Amino acid sequence: MKQRARRPGARVLRGRVWVEIDGKPAITEAGADLLEQIAICGSLSEAARRLHFSYRRAWLLVEAMNQRWPAPMVKTSIGGRRGGGATVSELGQRVLGAYRDLQLQIEHLLDAAGDPFKPAV
Repeated sequence: MKQRARRPGARVLRGRVWVEIDGKPAITEAGADLLEQIAICGSLSEAARRLHFSYRRAWLLVEAMNQRWPAPMVKTSIGGRRGGGATVSELGQRVLGAYRDLQLQIEHLLDAAGDPFKPAV
């Protein structure tokens, strides 16, 4: 997610969002970033490279998301002459959109709160 511009001397409230299912992370910032890159390039290994993740980290994130949601978030295909690939499922697209919307809502709430460290006048 893009950083907001900051006034000199102003403090910025920030928050992190993750969604849990049965107490286990189902989507995190890293998972959302990975889903976005998979949707763009159609490859898990390329998405991992673009995010500076190891392939193992990317694969484990996808596996965790696929296991925790009722249907796979990412669908993969085995390589052949043209190589394999990965696509974000319809569920993955919906969850990613809702996750990014939630992040924006929280960002707006934190912006509206202002600087809590600034003395009241």
